[in-house]
Amino acid sequence: MVYIYVDYDKKRSSNFIGVDMKAKYKKLVREQLDETLKRFRPIKTLVPPPKGWIRAIRDALGMTGEQLAGRLNTNKQRIARIEQDEKFGKVTIKTLRSVAQAMDCVFVYGVVPRDSLEQTVRKQAGLVAKKRTARTNQTMRLEKQELSEKEKEKILKSLIEDIVNEMPKSLWDEK
Repeated sequence: MVYIYVDYDKKRSSNFIGVDMKAKYKKLVREQLDETLKRFRPIKTLVPPPKGWIRAIRDALGMTGEQLAGRLNTNKQRIARIEQDEKFGKVTIKTLRSVAQAMDCVFVYGVVPRDSLEQTVRKQAGLVAKKRTARTNQTMRLEKQELSEKEKEKILKSLIEDIVNEMPKSLWDEK
């Protein structure tokens, strides 16, 4: 898989790439990343063991806290603290990497979207579009020029497409 990285700030200052091309590159990058992230979807539902991954793997290996401490040049109290911190989400990535290596494991870290990145962008664009059209619909209603539901839906879909294609910086301002 090939990834394309475009530094938009530098391109903007030199007008090297127009707005339309920027949006196309962003869409391409989103599609490529979505493809890569598909492999991680099955682990989204993975629930950590009650005592945490470090303790579960250490126990499965038959390794005591003292033995792990020796591999990390620390003491067994520090190992107990690391295991507690992991359970409460307070352990650092650096520590997790070190502990994984000491147990002959590979530390894997990732952020996996609930849906695809494309669906996330479309959902946000839908939220923005609904807010925009609601204001317009209110004005038209007051002027007795309200559109039919079918026309409103058509305009909403068109606006969502425009927003997704343009990817305005303000897209994520709405909550």
